[in-house]
Amino acid sequence: MTWHTKTIKELATSLQAKEISSQELATLFLNRISSVPELNAFVDLNEEQTMREAKFADEQLAKGSQPLLMGVPVAHKDVFVTKHWKTTAGSKILTNYISPFDAHVVAELGTNGAGMVCLGKVNMDEFAMGSTNESSYAGAAKNPWNIDRVPGGSSGGSAIAVAAGLSPAATGTDTGGSIRQPASLCGITGIKPTYGKVSRFGMIAYASSLDQAGPMAKTAEDCAIMLNVMAGHDAKDSTSLDKAKEDYTKNLGKTWTGEAGLSLKGLRVGLPKEYFGDGLSSDVRKAVESAIEQFKKMGAECVPVTLPKTELSIPVYYVIAPAEASSNLSRFDGVRYGRRAEKYDDLLDMYKRSRSEGFGAEVKRRIMIGTYVLSHGYYDAYYLKAQRIRRIIAQDFQNAFESCDIIAGPVAPTVAGKVGEKVSDPTQMYLEDIYTLSPNLAGLPAMSMPCGFGDNEMPVGIQLIGNYFAEAKLLQVAHAYQLETDWHKAQSPFAKKGGL
Repeated sequence: MTWHTKTIKELATSLQAKEISSQELATLFLNRISSVPELNAFVDLNEEQTMREAKFADEQLAKGSQPLLMGVPVAHKDVFVTKHWKTTAGSKILTNYISPFDAHVVAELGTNGAGMVCLGKVNMDEFAMGSTNESSYAGAAKNPWNIDRVPGGSSGGSAIAVAAGLSPAATGTDTGGSIRQPASLCGITGIKPTYGKVSRFGMIAYASSLDQAGPMAKTAEDCAIMLNVMAGHDAKDSTSLDKAKEDYTKNLGKTWTGEAGLSLKGLRVGLPKEYFGDGLSSDVRKAVESAIEQFKKMGAECVPVTLPKTELSIPVYYVIAPAEASSNLSRFDGVRYGRRAEKYDDLLDMYKRSRSEGFGAEVKRRIMIGTYVLSHGYYDAYYLKAQRIRRIIAQDFQNAFESCDIIAGPVAPTVAGKVGEKVSDPTQMYLEDIYTLSPNLAGLPAMSMPCGFGDNEMPVGIQLIGNYFAEAKLLQVAHAYQLETDWHKAQSPFAKKGGL
């Protein structure tokens, strides 16, 4: 096994054993990144800073016992502000912006925290608005399994970095599926925690009541290790939950009843009939159902459940999220934040030109929708009604969890589509999120892990959804599944390149 295909757990063990240095690892991954510009995964590199962090990690490792992740490379989604790398959120309006501070997640994972070494910032849909990573001002990112296809979004660059062997792990954010969907389409593992489990401080806001940060890596074990660091109360974030730190690795390798082993006996897996309807493609259905059969072989009981308001999740989300976005993005006016237009006549003209030139088409579309639904005369008809239905959607999940421990189903209705295929039809792009939106609206934890391949040999992921604060349970089930299957070990053509 070459170094770039190892998990972060394996790399951490090798670093602690002095089998390789952090500087050697950083050099290896930076070389890999520079060798595949066609993927357009990274949008900003600072090799000198990366090597400084790697050198610091090596010095700490030489002293003896250190945090598990010390010296392990990581890539950060371009939505997290960073002191030493540009943060643009994939938008022209933030061109060349460098933050004076690090986001909470970046700081916790960094050399002053867990000790991970930042390789750079990765591509994303502009302000996290999109499901294909094509709305980025930096250009479309490409799926490492087939560069003619999209990687998913908005955390597309994060998924590419892991799937192509450009970074062993990456951070992502999930507003309506933006960790899980690209994880599924690129064949990696990613988890969206319960809303409020990971601080949003320093994470550029899209929809504040929906946004949540999470880890993306090769395995459930790697995600658990990263989540141990990322999760926890942060006084700087008013939405951060005041809960004690939790060890998400504690149940890995244990049975559902707590003994050592991989049996899932006693686990009740809920299968929503709404997730297996006509909109699900046959190839994705086959892969997901095969994974469910594996759960049964491992002792789990599968029970039917219903989530009757699933079809309403798209209209509800596309009222609430744009409404919050229109408010959050109002600060980017060329005065307080953001790039200012070079030519303008007066203050009002400057606002208009700065925002018109700085925002892309998808962001403008959502700002306009959000402004409309919040306007006088339409607030009650749209926004208030959407919030009421949101509560009903959350209650649907609680009703389902009375008869099951976790819910399983597809992440996306199809495998990754072709680049440019849905750019001219945003409604079709929105429909790709039908299975991922509801957990965000309810604030529930959910994850994606590889479970097979569909048409054109493109990856398929299975989604696991848990009740509030059930991250450890989801990761336990995913880890057991991954010890019994090899889907997560499949390497994309780009991961096979280089042999470093």
